[in-house]
Amino acid sequence: MNKFSIKSIPSLITEAYFEMLDDKGFKMAAALSYYAAFSLGPLLIIVIAIAGFIFGEEAAKGQLFFELKNMIGSDGAQMMETIIKGASNTTTGIFATIFSVILLVFGSIGVFVELQESLNMVWGVEPKPGKGLKMFIRNRIISFSMVVATGFLLMVSLMINSAIALLNEFMAEMFPSLIPIAFILNNAASLIVITILFALIYKVLPDVLISWRYVWLGAGITSVLFSIGKYLIGLYLGSSSYASTYGAAASLVIIFLWIYYSGLILFFGAELTQVYRKRYSGKELIANGDGLVVPKVSELVKTATEKQRQKIIRSNH
Repeated sequence: MNKFSIKSIPSLITEAYFEMLDDKGFKMAAALSYYAAFSLGPLLIIVIAIAGFIFGEEAAKGQLFFELKNMIGSDGAQMMETIIKGASNTTTGIFATIFSVILLVFGSIGVFVELQESLNMVWGVEPKPGKGLKMFIRNRIISFSMVVATGFLLMVSLMINSAIALLNEFMAEMFPSLIPIAFILNNAASLIVITILFALIYKVLPDVLISWRYVWLGAGITSVLFSIGKYLIGLYLGSSSYASTYGAAASLVIIFLWIYYSGLILFFGAELTQVYRKRYSGKELIANGDGLVVPKVSELVKTATEKQRQKIIRSNH
């Protein structure tokens, strides 16, 4: 078994990029954008409800919209607020309420169901035949657990931000010259929370048994790329004329753009995790009880290409 070193990271990144191309990562990110567009409203309502359990709904909304404004601009954040208001319209009657809750739950997990299927393609895993209903229920439960985990992490982020705010007030009085430290701590805490979320996605969603040791590298690099993209898209929104180009649809376009970029780096991180494990694990990849490891299309193509090359060499000799 090979031994990991920092010098091997560039080759891991290069291999992960080419495997992402082979697995149609750009197409998977586009599909994820489509499903996410219909899941955002219900997803954010549940996330806000979980995060607001301790801090209150208004505090959770304030934190969420602050982050959204930094990521997709004020116009995009306002559209997200409109989507949430539309999805949270209350209905009268117990049966209507129950039906609304069920729709809310199923609507919120759509993006994670699509994400799970895409991650299975990255790992080369297919569901075992004859387990349609069981797999359907299981996948929805796992996807909803990711919704709950997202809400919990937002709550943790609120707690950390509150603690940093108190620290900032104290330092402003006692050590005015050290105020930038609060800014650094806030960004570091945000990076850690995002890393944990990506690690949970890579560990829980695909139908393979993965050790945590192979998850953290992909999650860490993905969170760094996510943060860099957040900053760069923020600069783009501040200096571009996309509003005049797309008119009333500008906010929707920028939301799709952000989700598409997030999907790309998420699948790149998944490929990096898969490549990292393949190179440094001495064990064969094992699917969970409901999955089956199958040859990936890219691997079949490479094998067929190599056979064709060998055939040509033999015919020339």
